[in-house]
Amino acid sequence: MILRVFFGLLVMALGFLLVWKTYILQDFLGQNAWAERKFGPGGTNTFYKLVGVLIAFLGILIATNIISETLNSIISFFVPL
Repeated sequence: MILRVFFGLLVMALGFLLVWKTYILQDFLGQNAWAERKFGPGGTNTFYKLVGVLIAFLGILIATNIISETLNSIISFFVPL
């Protein structure tokens, strides 16, 4: 349990850093052509921020153990036991 909470907090911190340091990530990875087409000028920053928010949300799901229950229900829908 403690390891799951620690891992969830680590994933949340990674998502937070992705949102906070978007310009450093963009300098390292460069422009994303798809994001620039879909979101317009500055779309790469928006895309990286959205990915960071989703990663932070995933960290919350991991820390609270909601992710395993959700994945089990999705898998049981497609693979009946």
